[in-house]
Amino acid sequence: MTPSTAKLQEMYNQQGFLSALPVLNENELREAKHAFSVLEEEFGEEYTQYSLHNVHLQYPWVKDLTKHPEVLKVIKGILGPDVILLDSRFICKYPVLKPDVQENEGTKPGENGLPYVAWHQDMRYWGIDGGPVVSVWLALDDSLEENGALRVIPGSHCAGMLPHRQAIRPGNMLSVNQEIPEELVQADQAVLCPLLAGQMSIHDGLLVHASDANTSQMRRCGFVIRYVPTCAYPTEDPDRPRKFHAAELISGTDQFNHFSNKST
Repeated sequence: MTPSTAKLQEMYNQQGFLSALPVLNENELREAKHAFSVLEEEFGEEYTQYSLHNVHLQYPWVKDLTKHPEVLKVIKGILGPDVILLDSRFICKYPVLKPDVQENEGTKPGENGLPYVAWHQDMRYWGIDGGPVVSVWLALDDSLEENGALRVIPGSHCAGMLPHRQAIRPGNMLSVNQEIPEELVQADQAVLCPLLAGQMSIHDGLLVHASDANTSQMRRCGFVIRYVPTCAYPTEDPDRPRKFHAAELISGTDQFNHFSNKST
């Protein structure tokens, strides 16, 4: 492990996230944005906003993003050499406000019904134990405060799993519409994670994070990729059965085969 990788790992362990890490060069970014625009044209914005789930199984260019050397270099530095690609999804926040419409000062995210992501922890949804989940956000567009960039609570991954409830405000993009109650979130400690297109952020599955609505005229599109070490395994929950059809070994060897019956 190089000193730079060791430093990144130390920062990640302490904070639960890393941001503004370079991944795609100019040519790679241009090609990825063009390929995504083809999907937008084919499926429409309403679908591409959140429904392009595990399309790395269908499109080689998406699969190439999941195993990009710059991504895997960081992921292996955090998880070790033996890594499973668990899941992927494109998430887009499209401009929905007209240019002459301004948000009311003091309006909370979601009170206007615009799509946002409530405070939550990824591990609440994934049903994984025995090892961490690392989530990647690979930016295809600049991700800034005005178009709803990621917000995180540094160090919150050390507090374990927090209670979640049904979200009160409309517009929550989370598929099961849950949130961590406001009184349990140290929102005054939140840090914005702006990204330029082609950069990525990564965060731990227990890190408390959210993102506000896109109130700009700029699209905010990113590719989310989840990775786990091979020692991790799916948990059983009869109330919410989970399938991991897209799980596959992406680096190293798998002596556990915990996901061998979850992928087809």
